[in-house]
Amino acid sequence: MFVPTKAKPFAYMPDKPKGAEWAPVPKYITKLTYRFDGCGYLEDGYTHLFVLSTEGGTPRQLTAGTFNDGGPLSWTPDSQTILFSGNRHETWQYEPVESEIYAVAVATGEITALTDRVGPDRNPVISPDGNRIAFVGFDDALQGYQVVHLYVMNRDGSNRQNITKGFDRSVSRPAWRHDNKGLTFQYDDKGDTKIGYATLAGKVSTLVAGVGGLTLGRPYAGGSYSVSGNGRIAYTYSRPDRPADLGVVQRGDTAGKRLTGLNEDLLGHKKLGAVEEIWFQSSFDQRKIQGWVLTPPEFDANKKYPLLLEIHGGPFANYGGRFSAELQLYAAAGYVVLYLNPRGSTSYGEKFGNLIHHNYPGEDYDDLMSGVDAVIARGFVDENRLFVTGGSGGGVLSAWIVGKTGRFRAAVVAKPVINWYSFVLTSDAYNFFYKYWFPGFPWDNPEAYLKRSPLSLVGNVTTPTMLMTGEADYRTPISESEQFYQALKLRKIDTALVRIPEASHGITKRPSHLIAKVNHILKWFETHGGITMEAEE
Repeated sequence: MFVPTKAKPFAYMPDKPKGAEWAPVPKYITKLTYRFDGCGYLEDGYTHLFVLSTEGGTPRQLTAGTFNDGGPLSWTPDSQTILFSGNRHETWQYEPVESEIYAVAVATGEITALTDRVGPDRNPVISPDGNRIAFVGFDDALQGYQVVHLYVMNRDGSNRQNITKGFDRSVSRPAWRHDNKGLTFQYDDKGDTKIGYATLAGKVSTLVAGVGGLTLGRPYAGGSYSVSGNGRIAYTYSRPDRPADLGVVQRGDTAGKRLTGLNEDLLGHKKLGAVEEIWFQSSFDQRKIQGWVLTPPEFDANKKYPLLLEIHGGPFANYGGRFSAELQLYAAAGYVVLYLNPRGSTSYGEKFGNLIHHNYPGEDYDDLMSGVDAVIARGFVDENRLFVTGGSGGGVLSAWIVGKTGRFRAAVVAKPVINWYSFVLTSDAYNFFYKYWFPGFPWDNPEAYLKRSPLSLVGNVTTPTMLMTGEADYRTPISESEQFYQALKLRKIDTALVRIPEASHGITKRPSHLIAKVNHILKWFETHGGITMEAEE
């Protein structure tokens, strides 16, 4: 629970005259992280652990100090100790990735650190017999993408072992098997979320695939699961034509069964676009790249359709064959939608993810253009009616694309980074970006920051380009979009700026914002040679 603190005023004001209406008190800020996307300006205070009787009563605070202690939490079977993760080092504000596993005695509040390596250790889970602790993390190499492994150690922190050392995928949500012999976990593999199992000896197997369906806007990874005492797994069942349903898989089986049809009343009478997986080679190095083609509901391969390239953010994230309301709306409007996992995407291993380390945007541009060419070669795309959009990291690449080529009729660049120098010093996670995504401070590496900024290519842009960002976005502040908009205006390029009031970086979290986003994008494309939308009364 958050425990607020109240600092003394830095400067004292005189007594207010009777009847006066003074301006709000100035905000005096000294902490490193003072605002965060989706939260706004942060109240002074810290997050700590509390315990409360199941019968109710007054919560009792267990941890204290100028640190943020966090979960998930894990009770030991004897109910005497709680395991948690956090960073209680003095320099914690400057170490955004670092964390340790701690044990706090419920009776006394005494805290013991169980890990001490450089890198994140989090999500502790005690074994049913209380003898071992599982957790996830990695040895921090200051890379943009680092594979998260599953570790097991004795209850006192000794004998730590990486039981997924040879498994080149990031793991999450570990859960002990009831016989203490191994753990289930969740992971992404080639655009598909799966549940795996690891023995304590390090043998890894897959239990079920097709997990997810919780990110309704775009086809990102996600999902959750739960394991029963007899090994049956319940999970969020994901398919391209539906949001998540509840699925189960029996122990020993690999095919899951869908139990619910939660959205049949909404989607059962509608015809959605079909999703097809494709693989192709990048023109840069012939590396295999995965993607998906979403065709309009009444698709006819003998006709020609405009193509909409939609690029995922992150950039360390992945798309897959999952439901996407946003992309289905584009397909329903008549566009063939192409979405890809270019280099840098997760779910293909650490090497593939780090091909863009200190090199983003880079050759992922070649991956994207090769994907467009691969779909055009299939014969049903009008290559004179190509459109591109993307958000966050996809906004970066959309802006980069229009600076590298004029082949697209129009572009919509959503919540982008346009100038890495200004971004690193205005983003909410500035203590992270400068040393994980770049080799150091921007003033020590100005050339590295500029050459990777879409702003450096703005002189080449001829594509009509619309910018779209939330006014309360603290991850990629709206000043980034304003820079590109104003630069394009000065060059007399057809451009527009869409400011979404009250929206943070997740500009489609509210349903009305998702509708507004899609409608603005479709109208911009219609204005520049796209499909004409029917007028609404």
